Amino acid sequence: MSKPIIAVVGRPNVGKSTLFNKLIGQRLAIVEDTPGVTRDRIYGDGEWLNRPFTIVDTGGIEPFSEDKILAHMRRQAEMAIDSADVIILVTDLRTGVVATDMEVANMLKKSGRPVVLCVNKCDTIGAPPPEFYEFYNLGLGDPIAVSAAHGHGTGDLLDAAFEHIPAQADEDEDSDRIKVAIVGKPNAGKSSLLNRIVGEERMIVSDIAGTTRDAVDALYEHGEDKYLFIDTAGIRRKSKIVDDIERYSVIRAQNAVERADVCVIMIDATVGITEQDTKIAGMAHQKGKASIVAVNKWDAVVKDDKTMNEFRKKLEEDLSFMSYVPILFISAKTGQRVDRLFELIKYVADQNAMRISTGMINNVLADATSRVQPPSDKGKRLKIYYITQASTKPPTFVCFVNSADLFHFSYQRYLENRIRETFGLEGTPVRFVIRERSDKSK
Repeated sequence: MSKPIIAVVGRPNVGKSTLFNKLIGQRLAIVEDTPGVTRDRIYGDGEWLNRPFTIVDTGGIEPFSEDKILAHMRRQAEMAIDSADVIILVTDLRTGVVATDMEVANMLKKSGRPVVLCVNKCDTIGAPPPEFYEFYNLGLGDPIAVSAAHGHGTGDLLDAAFEHIPAQADEDEDSDRIKVAIVGKPNAGKSSLLNRIVGEERMIVSDIAGTTRDAVDALYEHGEDKYLFIDTAGIRRKSKIVDDIERYSVIRAQNAVERADVCVIMIDATVGITEQDTKIAGMAHQKGKASIVAVNKWDAVVKDDKTMNEFRKKLEEDLSFMSYVPILFISAKTGQRVDRLFELIKYVADQNAMRISTGMINNVLADATSRVQPPSDKGKRLKIYYITQASTKPPTFVCFVNSADLFHFSYQRYLENRIRETFGLEGTPVRFVIRERSDKSK
């Protein structure tokens, strides 16, 4: 059975993200003393009394605002409410009950979902102050005094939330999911692609660059395969990162790459590949992630019968350090070739996790060394005694040789190419670890 979902909602700047981080035990949501920092739904996993749960942080709800971004935030919060098993409404002791709290409380009552009322910023220990009892006016039952900053009352809050959740058998659902991080520069169409994939307006899509700030998870099933898609904030050059919020977003995007099994590197076809695109691709390469280059907005490009080949050739030149990566030309707006993307994700994930027997890899080694002799220097020739695979994700091979200095990069690349020709390994980097052994030890 799936984990219960707890949604954290409320008006802006009442401490929702601080509470979210405290409940999952890590700083996943951005916390900043600026209203409206959290814009999209952001998920995290937690556990209480050996019962796992998924908690979703939302942007602040402003019922009366006509601002474009705030209206989107309100819709995202409404989606989170619709998908939640329990809702935690966060309010602020210091400001007391305001009109927006009343409007949000009325909205939650109409949803029909169980609601737990959290009065945040009760930072003193002991009996709550007299103004605490004002929150009974919201008509949501007994409020719970909490200090998200210090952790006071969070246990009582989770106890109250789990009173509305029936006991379930624990089941690990993440082990068989392929984790996919969608990365790229701002405004490359990452959120549009995720919305196209999951079939709902899961992410805010705007022509304003930088709309997505958090790395956001979306569970999805395609046929028999299960996926966890991670949409990330666009990664800008360091010189363009001008405020702390965006800096946190870049760090979170980097963490998303580390979490992922597969990275979909989005490139804007109307702009072409840039230096920043190569740096983002290099980040996935250095982390050893299976990767796909998705050239988005292909429908908006004026093209002839040579355009795709010319664009592909330019990509291969600029991404020569990851020549193994497949390239797909898509349109998140029209859905062009998005189905093909699923096939590639599954394929490169399998390649990244491939394990090759020692016997098979050494057959390739024997054939490769008979075709092209290992290099020599000053009368001493490189000897490669044998190769064995040490790990996967990415495939990592340990090579036992007589001299590490003789095992030049060019010959390593030659061996890598022979291994790829035999076993595929498309879409994944390959690592070599060199171990030096003397002839006597052999």
